[in-house]
Amino acid sequence: MEFFRTVPHTWDEGCIQAHLTVAELARYCDFIDRVLRHDGDEGEIYCGWGQFKVLRQAIKGGVRFVLPGCPNALAWTVTAGYPPALGGITIHGTINRTEHALDFVETIDEFMDSWAEGLGNASS
Repeated sequence: MEFFRTVPHTWDEGCIQAHLTVAELARYCDFIDRVLRHDGDEGEIYCGWGQFKVLRQAIKGGVRFVLPGCPNALAWTVTAGYPPALGGITIHGTINRTEHALDFVETIDEFMDSWAEGLGNASS
């Protein structure tokens, strides 16, 4: 399943990569309660689904985050400069299922909305 959010913003690839580190995840996404540990591009978070290892990767246009221990293989990217938000930020989330229980899908929507709100409130 795929989930998209777009946010009007002036950040470019470099700003996204500078601001969206593992250490700062809870600052930009309220669904992530806290960062338990961070060491460069990896760490551990506690969020609405529990405790997970998280990996970060710089990619063209921004960053990708992965929860490698998640049974649904949750991954999300935050990018700028590409459709569907040429003048803003695109948040794209995926899980490895074509369908899932409605209550779980609703939590992914909450996660995505939390990212959109947090990035929308971030200063340029």
